[in-house]
This record gives sequence, structure tokens and C-alpha cells, in this order.
Amino acid sequence: MNNDLIQLIMTRTSIRAFQDKPVSDETVEVLLKAAMAAPSAKNSRPWSFVVIRNRALLEKLGDSLPNAKMTATAPVAVVICGALDKALPGEAREYWIQDAAAATENFLLAVHALGLGAVWTGVHPISERIRIIKDALRLPDGIEPFCLIPFGYPAVPAAVKDKWDPSIVHQDTW
Repeated sequence: MNNDLIQLIMTRTSIRAFQDKPVSDETVEVLLKAAMAAPSAKNSRPWSFVVIRNRALLEKLGDSLPNAKMTATAPVAVVICGALDKALPGEAREYWIQDAAAATENFLLAVHALGLGAVWTGVHPISERIRIIKDALRLPDGIEPFCLIPFGYPAVPAAVKDKWDPSIVHQDTW
């Protein structure tokens, strides 16, 4: 298919090395707007975002988180958080996780669309990673870090992977 959106989705890949080049505030705002355009359960939008540009803080997170070493060299990162006061009540409370994942994917696709690169590094539900982020960013109670996304201009071209696997597709029933 030769559709721009489909091509964007199919060519997005994780980028772990970045140029020493700043990302403008305007670009970051566009990315955050894209994240906030994601669907959420009952339009609750139970998310919040922390943009990190402070070099010492980026290095600290890169050194502290086992899956996020590249954060130390990224020009900017964002932590997508669940705002639990906006989460739905009862059993539906955990939908905030799906909502944060939708915002994360929108963010990653927007990064790619603008010619930047990023990598989704998991935080939630690993308690040690949650504690590191909460402490480093001084997150208040009720704000749960979901993931950390270091991003910037790619240092090297990305190798696109074909992830299509028809063996895991079932029709009508298993």
C-alpha cells in the first residue's frame, strides 16, 4: 500500500543513538499534542507528561535505568505518566495503562513523522524503575510513570524491520 500513514507506521523503529543537536520547543509541543490526541477510556485522558532537557538529569536517568542507557546522550526525553486522579473508578481504573500506551504510540509516530528518532523504554510496572523516576523527577502522589522516551535526531539511519507474521493471525476463532 502506498499510503503515507501506513508507510509511517510500517517504517517506525526504535532509535537509540542521537545527534548532538537540540530539539526545538515547538517540535516538542507538536509531539505532546499528538500524544494528547490519543484515544482514552471515556475520554478521561488520565495522563501527564514530564519533558526533560536537563543534561545532568538525563545522564542520571541513563545511568540508573537498566534499559534506558541511551537517555544519557539524548537531547531530550519525555516521561509519560498516568494521572491516577483522572483514572476511571473501580475495575476500570487500570485502563489508564492502555490510555498511556495509546498516547505513547501517538508520540512515537509523531517523532518519526517529524524526522526524529525515539525509543520506548518501559518503566511501569517494575517497582524499582518507578521509584527511580519518581525520585528523580519528584513526582507527586497519584502520578505513576508509565514509560521514558529519549528522543532526538537519529545519529545513524534506522534499519526497518518487517514484523509481519501471518502465523499469529486467526480468523473468526482460534
